[in-house]
Amino acid sequence: MNKLTNFISPLIALFIIFIIWEILVNILSVPLYILPGPSDILLSLITNLNELLLATLNTLKITLVAFLIATILAISLAVTFSLSKILEVSLYPITVIFQVTPVVAVAPLILIWVGLDNAETAIIILSVIVAFFPVLANTNLGFHSVDKNLKEMFIINKASKWQVLTKLNLPFATPYILTGMKTSIGLALIGAVVAEFVAGTGTSTGLSWIIIESGNRLDIAKLFSALVLLVLLGVFLFLLMSSIEYNILRRWHQSAKDNEG
Repeated sequence: MNKLTNFISPLIALFIIFIIWEILVNILSVPLYILPGPSDILLSLITNLNELLLATLNTLKITLVAFLIATILAISLAVTFSLSKILEVSLYPITVIFQVTPVVAVAPLILIWVGLDNAETAIIILSVIVAFFPVLANTNLGFHSVDKNLKEMFIINKASKWQVLTKLNLPFATPYILTGMKTSIGLALIGAVVAEFVAGTGTSTGLSWIIIESGNRLDIAKLFSALVLLVLLGVFLFLLMSSIEYNILRRWHQSAKDNEG
């Protein structure tokens, strides 16, 4: 009953907001190029559905590719750090620098290096930069949080570094890794959107391009339609990762068992 209430309550709140929005827009006679009503946005969404869905799929493709690359690189680097303290001390601060550097600042440089003809590759690289650090930081934290007594037990029993990694470190760090991935997939989407904006009109075919084009043409209803799909895409990706996290952890980790309750 609680889960059903938690699901329905936000929908009811949104519905009320949309009704108030529609009423105020009509009463105040707000022009469409300033703020369209929900009915206008819905009509635009239906009218431009094919174009919007294609753009959504392109943004989704870039997001997933960037997320997978970022996850693989981050986990691989965290594993390397766990095997070599010197490398961790030397390289981890450099990864922090990448994290705190705004993607907008490095986007023009990446576009120049990759070439404007390969704008999609540049967008993926920029999205990877944004999505990389949460997985690295959480995986690294997971490795450092391994119970020292368990690690000593492995050492006493003459376990190899590979056995310690696969039988102890990775299983123990799995919840941390999944938390980092859940954050990372949202950042990958944000990175893709920002990178598409920076790449400029006509160099990409994602939702950002439609937002830019619609804004330039003062087609605000279409702009809002693209924003709606962007929000829905973000919610979908978050729920997808939450579902994956739950199904991986539910049989043995307390956090997933608590969610069942």
